[in-house]
Amino acid sequence: MDYKHLVESIIQNAQRFKSKNAIYYKDNTLNEWVGISWTDFGNRIEKLSKALLHFGISEQQNVAIFAENMPNWIIADLAIMGVRAVSIPIYATNSKKEAEYVINDAEVSLLFVGNQNEYDKAYELLETSACLKLIVALTNTIELRSSENSIYLEDFVTIEPNGQIETELQKRYYERDITDLASIIYTSGTTGEPKGVMLDYTNFGSSLVAHDFELNVSEKDVSLSFLPLSHVYERSWVFFCLYKGIEIYFNQDPKKIADVLKEVKPTLMCTVPRIFEKIFAAIQDKRKEASPTKMKLASWALGMGNNYYNKHKRLENRVPFALKLKYKIADKLVLSKLRDVFGGRIKFMPCGGAPLAADMVSFFHSFGLNIKCGYGLTETTATVTLFGDSHFEFNSAGKTIEGTQIKIGDNNEILVKGPGVMKGYYKKPEETAKVIKDGWFYTGDAGRIDEKDNLVITDRIKDLMKTSGGKYIAPQKLETALINDSFIEQIAVIGDQQKYVTALAVPSFENLKKYALEHKITFKDVEELITHNQIIELFEKRFEELQKEFSKFEKIKKFTLLPKEFSMEAGEITATLKLKRKIIQKKYKELIDKMYSE
Repeated sequence: MDYKHLVESIIQNAQRFKSKNAIYYKDNTLNEWVGISWTDFGNRIEKLSKALLHFGISEQQNVAIFAENMPNWIIADLAIMGVRAVSIPIYATNSKKEAEYVINDAEVSLLFVGNQNEYDKAYELLETSACLKLIVALTNTIELRSSENSIYLEDFVTIEPNGQIETELQKRYYERDITDLASIIYTSGTTGEPKGVMLDYTNFGSSLVAHDFELNVSEKDVSLSFLPLSHVYERSWVFFCLYKGIEIYFNQDPKKIADVLKEVKPTLMCTVPRIFEKIFAAIQDKRKEASPTKMKLASWALGMGNNYYNKHKRLENRVPFALKLKYKIADKLVLSKLRDVFGGRIKFMPCGGAPLAADMVSFFHSFGLNIKCGYGLTETTATVTLFGDSHFEFNSAGKTIEGTQIKIGDNNEILVKGPGVMKGYYKKPEETAKVIKDGWFYTGDAGRIDEKDNLVITDRIKDLMKTSGGKYIAPQKLETALINDSFIEQIAVIGDQQKYVTALAVPSFENLKKYALEHKITFKDVEELITHNQIIELFEKRFEELQKEFSKFEKIKKFTLLPKEFSMEAGEITATLKLKRKIIQKKYKELIDKMYSE
């Protein structure tokens, strides 16, 4: 199949949509959203492309972006691609050491940065890196230390009109090739050293075509972008939105997502399970606090919603007239208010990065929030499977997208073949050969295909733990069951080569403090609170209740409560909030050893 080159799509849309806004950002001074038209968007990309040529960037040369989400991030990304160079995203939360690894491995000479923190880390690398020559600040709020090797974006793009550069830009545009390397995305490395995943324009082009086939969207839709653009999931979604002419709002402060949802009222938004887990816990807490009458009304309304959406609409069954009437009442009184938490206009929300419990997916669908669960990896240009519009199964990751094949190999490993599969790992042919065999990509994830051709993920093979007694434990299965509790914010299950299973748990401090107040438990700080006997007893009872369905050998026997959350900044979780188990086990070794020595 012929796939359209991403750069060509952007140029054509700039000419097609003109005054229509392509992207938006929040102007904090004015406290309002500001749009950038397609004409302006295209001009900014072209202007930056010319500046890159003026600097001397050659075809297929690596250029990196070390920044949080902002319009200039995607403008820099597309400008790099516009000169046939290779765009390399670096997570804004990466440490100096992690950024240094990427810069040196990819031999990056020019680096875009987003804020002061990223600039300061990058500036220190100028002295130690043999390749880094220039840092371009994407915002004017950064205080530059030297004009010799640091420059603001607005100064970088200010170059004299030059016919030679104009000619070279046109030459590169016409010489573009679908097999050109487009991007190298370094995996966040839940295990071992990061690997650079090489994706070309065929990979991205096939993703655009497949999503266009699978999803019902139009240029009238509005998408809210808040996950890191450095991750293939959000970035490929933004590419798809630009490809379809969908307006994109960039939320630069994840902490304000609840307010931004109500301001923007998006119709589409990429999400990760943790968002739904937190909202689910909040809804459950409010239901418990409600009066008996309100609780009864909410339960009735959700029951009607479950019957209407999950038992009829999902399965394309005819909705009885009586149910339609009851649903309308339930929707007006309760269900619409729950959808309003997400802005009230959501058509669907792709959800990936980690498993989301089936009962939770069913719960959100019961009030009309269309979560499209899926499965994919950086190495497959994100999506491999996805919920359809109907007949999807809540315990699955949906069916294979157009143009892609999956099969189950040894040890139930999921294998993927198709145009979205990467070209390989950058400078790592041996590692590439381990995972790509006869055109099939070996994902390292375990699963099965059910009787309706849905993919059901069972666990990550590399995460499977074997106790010293020879029993296999699937940690994600345990963690998914426990994380839905309103008192548990995060949890990491431990047990590989150990005599029993333990866990490091981060409580929901807000709910814990509230509980302490209600039960007259005095404490001076969080550290004292999590060691209080009544709190320990509370968690012991909750763990026992939440693990009722698990076998004795699978159950967590001991746990330790932690005083602060696992974070990306500390290198403990990935951008999609997955645990970096090796780092957590190394960092908390003393606490873990204590649970096995007592």
